[in-house]
Amino acid sequence: MDRILQGILAVIRKLEGMDSAMVGLTAETRSMHLDIAVFQSQISGLDKRVVTVETQVASWTDRDQELLHLRSKLTDFEDRNRRNNIRLLGFPEGIEGTDLFSYLRDTLPKLIPKGRQAGPQETKWERPPCPIIVCLLRHMQTRQLLQEAGMHSLFRSGALEIRLSADFSKETAERRKAFLSLRTHLHHLDVKFGLFEPARMWITKNRELRNFYDPEDLRAF
Repeated sequence: MDRILQGILAVIRKLEGMDSAMVGLTAETRSMHLDIAVFQSQISGLDKRVVTVETQVASWTDRDQELLHLRSKLTDFEDRNRRNNIRLLGFPEGIEGTDLFSYLRDTLPKLIPKGRQAGPQETKWERPPCPIIVCLLRHMQTRQLLQEAGMHSLFRSGALEIRLSADFSKETAERRKAFLSLRTHLHHLDVKFGLFEPARMWITKNRELRNFYDPEDLRAF
């Protein structure tokens, strides 16, 4: 009988130990539930922040596109405003004296018809002179003068070596320069090509005409 009682007491003690362990497990489970709730709250907060960032990025992308559009319009406006301009480079500083208009009026008619086109060598100055920008009254006059002189041609008349070119905005001038740097690449492709003003490169391949406004697009062609 005593053995039976002792066995029952042992079982009761084990059950009490199990109850104590269950209480501990229950407490740990509750703690884990609380931790999970905290994590879920943090994840929810992160999700909201991600949505906010994505919205901001989309807004920035829209603004970037708008800025690119405005920059393009500004460049176009600047180029249109320069349509009547001719850029003259090579006149030594101060050669015009005190009357630039009279000097150019007397010099240009002599320079263009009588000046001979120089070779491909580049003129080297210790200090390149500042260009002279001439604004004519009519765009047709500008085109005729540039066609007669030859676009970006170097002319010599006596001691003068003068380069005449159209006057483009900085962005357009850089695009034209980038397009012209791809001429060797285009020759290797065996295509016909040309550069329209202000900065549009056309190519013809397999009787198909394509226009490029971005040098990088042409580079990837």
